Amino acid sequence: MKQKGYVYLMGAGPGDPGLLTLRAQEILQQAEVVIYDRLVGDEILSQIHPQAEKIYVGKASRNHALQQEEINALLVEKAAQGKQVVRLKGGDPFVFGRGGEEALYLQQHGYAFEIVPGISSAVAVPAYAGIPVTHRGASSSFAVITGHEKPGKPQSSIRWDQLATAVDTLVFLMGVENLPFIVEQLINAGLDADTPTALIAAGTTNRQQVVSGCLSNIVDRVREEELHPPAVIVVGNTVPLREQLQWFENRPLWGKRIIVTRARQQASVLLNRIKELGGQPIELPSIRIKPEENLEALYQAFVHLDSYQWIMFTSVNAVELFFAELRRKGKDVRSLHQAKLCAIGPATCQRLEERGFIVDVVPEEYRAEGLIKAMQGHLKAGERVLLPRARGARQVLPMALREMGAELDEVVLYEAVLETRLPSGLLEEVLQGQADYITFTSSSTVKNFVALLGKEHIPQFDQDVSVACIGPITAETARQYGFTVDIIAQEYTISGLIEAILEHEKEKNKIGEENK
Repeated sequence: MKQKGYVYLMGAGPGDPGLLTLRAQEILQQAEVVIYDRLVGDEILSQIHPQAEKIYVGKASRNHALQQEEINALLVEKAAQGKQVVRLKGGDPFVFGRGGEEALYLQQHGYAFEIVPGISSAVAVPAYAGIPVTHRGASSSFAVITGHEKPGKPQSSIRWDQLATAVDTLVFLMGVENLPFIVEQLINAGLDADTPTALIAAGTTNRQQVVSGCLSNIVDRVREEELHPPAVIVVGNTVPLREQLQWFENRPLWGKRIIVTRARQQASVLLNRIKELGGQPIELPSIRIKPEENLEALYQAFVHLDSYQWIMFTSVNAVELFFAELRRKGKDVRSLHQAKLCAIGPATCQRLEERGFIVDVVPEEYRAEGLIKAMQGHLKAGERVLLPRARGARQVLPMALREMGAELDEVVLYEAVLETRLPSGLLEEVLQGQADYITFTSSSTVKNFVALLGKEHIPQFDQDVSVACIGPITAETARQYGFTVDIIAQEYTISGLIEAILEHEKEKNKIGEENK
């Protein structure tokens, strides 16, 4: 007998992927079918198992991909196929998410389900705006109300007269289009027209927009600021606390759109750091790491690993690929016991340390010239050196090592090739100047970005965007391709690059203050 399916009615939280629960994350990685709504972001969808079937059933005002009855039927259809099904909604499924309706429908048709709560936007979004829904001396109660009730409805399901006077803080969900109606009902029910009010759009994300005022002027303020749904409406005396408690938008890179050209495999640290600082990263990888097809030279080196006095790693990619191939060939890391290790910088050093190695040499300057200087006190003439690295890398290092008397085996592990698999419309968005910074972390990222964008577009792009480079070699390449380099990291690392951007922002803000 075919096993019946199972349905998870799951909340994805208010938008910030960091607010997705551990339980939800675990289930998404195992689900066979995910039926998701409009308010579920791409970063959360990316956590779904790659083999899972994804079905969009989003609902916007006057534009429903599927009616609720059709969604109910779809859940039963997929469960009847014996599938593990996730019904994924923004916020919490039982807070205006129609989770109760779907659960009843499943129960009536004999299918088991589990409710996976999500953090509700009713409390999380005001919190990210610096507005507590309760606060001693200002609010001892709060209510969550649908903002979707249409004006002209014969009989309102909202008891406006009681609501306006019985609860301290009112939180309306999905109410932007009905804002004039909501304001009118509250004032008519006895709420003071001067009651503080705020609307928070795209809450908990780096696109968050907050418009504050009072009941009497909030409609005009929202129109002036061109705030668009989805948004949460907060009415009550805790709203003014935002002036003191605002934290999310106070971060140093708030609102800055920063293009990340690094390969996807390496970009996570930079992307996460930009987000932590309030920026909005635009992932536009210009390179893709392509492992070398013919690794015979590496395999020959594996045979004689115990003959090398030094193995020098000039990138994290080289470390990852070297040890992956070592393991694939059934070689034991103990065969490296005679070799000393050299890493070009802290990130490469860290990857080696994670594998249990102590790195003997890390230069003070994280580029080939720094590595050459550091090795002058360590490398002896006649010592054998293995240098696994990228195709097309500068020849400065191998030439210097040979001049120092090393017996050098240079092995190509990978190549940084042009990345062409980009989201539709992303290049057009970049061309329109919708970015504040672009980051280049290697000469390859510069060359391939120019190939993607087209040389003819560089002059205009360069006028609109500040260019940040990880070091002088990358900066020189950028200049050769027509960029005006605004920022060069003093420390040639991702952390150094971020620090340089922060310093640039401080200087810009300082100049702006002086010119006021």
